[in-house]
Amino acid sequence: MSITSSLQSLKLSSPFLDGTTSLSLLSKPNSSRSHQPLKTPTFLPPIRAMKSLQGKVVCATNDKTVSVEVVRLAPHPKYKRRVRKKKKFQAHDPDNQFKVGDFVQLEKSRPISKTKTFIAVPVPSKNGRQEKKETGELGIPLESQQPQEQQA
Repeated sequence: MSITSSLQSLKLSSPFLDGTTSLSLLSKPNSSRSHQPLKTPTFLPPIRAMKSLQGKVVCATNDKTVSVEVVRLAPHPKYKRRVRKKKKFQAHDPDNQFKVGDFVQLEKSRPISKTKTFIAVPVPSKNGRQEKKETGELGIPLESQQPQEQQA
């Protein structure tokens, strides 16, 4: 009995769920009561939910179009071993900046033509992410590099 009494004592936060909202307010979404701009938090990164793939350019002879081969690993249906699956996509390259062998990232976009729905974007190089390699000198000279004192 205590569960039912606790449920009855709970107050619903929304007047819609409580049933006290009139239908006239629901039919007018532009009313000043319901029109409040939503504030997006500034500390969150932008949402990038669009599909993106990485691949290698295999053909760049067409104008503003590159053919990109994407390799993925998928389990074999019978043997359950992961095997490489390759698929070629046509991607839009507006500046003709990519050559055969370049690694690109494919971003999903609106259909540009019958076969092109991706835009080719350069992949950030892995060298830029690596830390600077030190020269190996610690600043302390080795014994062989120290000036030797003459003994008399």
